[in-house]
Amino acid sequence: MSMHRVLTTLGCALTAVLATAWSAASPTQPATTTTVRTHDGLVRGAAHDGYRTFEGIPYAAPPEGRLRWAPPHRAAPWSGIRDATRPASACPQPAGEVPGGSTDEDCLHLNVTTPDGPGPARPRPVIVWLHGGGFTTGAGSSYDAHRMATRGDVVVVTVDYRLGTLGFLAHGGLPGSGTFGLADQQAALRWVRAEIGAFGGDAHNVTLAGESAGGYSVCAQLASPAAAGLFDRAIIESGPCTGRPDQPFAPSSVPLSTARAAGADLAAKVGCGSARDILACLRRVNVSRLLAAQDTDQQPAHTTPLLPGDPAAAIAAGRFHHVPVLIGNNHDEGNGWAAGIVQAGHPVTPDTWPDVAATFFPATGQAKAIVREYPVHRTDGGPVFGAVIGDANFACPTARTDDLLTGQVPVWRYEFADEHAPPLTPGTPPFPLGAPHASELPYLFDLGGRPRDLTAAQHRLADAMIDYWTRFARTADPNGPSSPHWPRQTVLSLAPDHVVPTRTAQSRHHCAFWNALG
Repeated sequence: MSMHRVLTTLGCALTAVLATAWSAASPTQPATTTTVRTHDGLVRGAAHDGYRTFEGIPYAAPPEGRLRWAPPHRAAPWSGIRDATRPASACPQPAGEVPGGSTDEDCLHLNVTTPDGPGPARPRPVIVWLHGGGFTTGAGSSYDAHRMATRGDVVVVTVDYRLGTLGFLAHGGLPGSGTFGLADQQAALRWVRAEIGAFGGDAHNVTLAGESAGGYSVCAQLASPAAAGLFDRAIIESGPCTGRPDQPFAPSSVPLSTARAAGADLAAKVGCGSARDILACLRRVNVSRLLAAQDTDQQPAHTTPLLPGDPAAAIAAGRFHHVPVLIGNNHDEGNGWAAGIVQAGHPVTPDTWPDVAATFFPATGQAKAIVREYPVHRTDGGPVFGAVIGDANFACPTARTDDLLTGQVPVWRYEFADEHAPPLTPGTPPFPLGAPHASELPYLFDLGGRPRDLTAAQHRLADAMIDYWTRFARTADPNGPSSPHWPRQTVLSLAPDHVVPTRTAQSRHHCAFWNALG
């Protein structure tokens, strides 16, 4: 089993998760509308029961033509009233989370969800949400935030940013190489600072939040000098700032040299490698062809003007924006990928386990040490494989990120541990998935506008999580009188009717082993 084949399988497994869980419900025409004036013009949103939504608002000019692979430019003002009652196109991506995919480069839009009514005497806190999807898929409109907005009395902004090679191409002599998607996120944050007051939000109380690639993006923005003053708190879900550079989906960023090598490979694949003007050639290539040629996963580049260093090193050295942080991971992060590998015809058994481990950890001696630490005694070793993926790439890097941040800024850390979380894919997995990657999201959002089936206890957990997240956004402290106390210096385990602090998370995930392994 080659590394390339494994990574392709992992990418397909993740796409299968996204395609089912995030597919949007058919849009319905709102009964009433509501209008807000922005600096660029009037927008007409939809009035719902207790909240209002404004979708597809441009925060930057379409990055197409000569603006393909250029820093985001200001959106052009419009006359009349712009319809904002339905989502705009997602950024270009293959089919998956977005049914049929997208090839529309006019995609730098955001969506605002705000509670209805006049609101409190002071403006509401703002949560800006960056979606996940391996920096290659995803859409802000996939996250229906009305439960968070109404229960927490906050304004929620979800953002579309450039993905894949259109967001992270690196090439010599190209300003912004490897960081166009991150620059888009900063442009959206500048829009929020300038415009969110018109929607009832507090431009001086902005929390930047994200999951998976969105969490890695928050890490990058923490370490980006260009993001100074753009947000006041940070929430990082399953996207730790200290991912292992030798893992397929762990690093929050890669060196510019690595990104440039990937860019050269892409140029060669689409027939531009020997062109006199490679960038001019690439700007003429059809979007579909670029999507077909790009790697399954992408990462932003560091050692760049926007991201001068690796976020882990920047945080360790204290070179980051000192804002309060809420950070966490899920108990069984790796099980979804492991199940996809097993279902793709790669069973994990006592006989195959050494080869599987060696595929993911080719460094001398690592695989043997992993097999000893995580023995497989039965033919259904998928959960062991899942534990290795989750511990190495999420749980222990999250613990390391927590350790680096603690003492420099206030930090609250959680672990989502509902072992009966609603499945994000149809069918029966080869083994129980527990609380895998992304399984916490239905507790915060209605993915694709579809609420998940939750038990009464799971509804209480969802309410508790929204309370913690939005209180953190409001005051930089998630604690309140209606929820179990969340002490700093511990991990809050989040499970139905069992929200309790724990000090055993690192030992449960073999973090001493992974720290020693390097």
